[in-house]
Amino acid sequence: QVQLVESGGGLVQAGGSLRLSCAASGSIFSINGMGWYRQAPGKQRELVATSTSGGSINYADSVKGRFTISKNAKNTVYLQMNSLKPEDTAVYYCNVDGIVGGTWRNFDSWGQGTQVTVSS
Repeated sequence: QVQLVESGGGLVQAGGSLRLSCAASGSIFSINGMGWYRQAPGKQRELVATSTSGGSINYADSVKGRFTISKNAKNTVYLQMNSLKPEDTAVYYCNVDGIVGGTWRNFDSWGQGTQVTVSS
């Protein structure tokens, strides 16, 4: 079992910043990719940013230049969000995929979601 715990959401004024964190724990042999997605009310979940073990990073056009994804050696992924806009308001979910230690099976886990609200 692989668990993800998110933190860092909240209420911020437009132009402000927030930093989201997502810590992966459990029997993890290796991680292939870590990323962030978001879902606004009445809309489908969409990709925000992803980072692979090979060093490939991808951002949604709507956040390029404002958001930065990063990770540390302890299986934690971050999303630094600057110059926030009201349209960034959504529940943000982290996603991690990789291989479970011991079973060598693939896993694809989601965090519980954290609310980000940007006021105008």
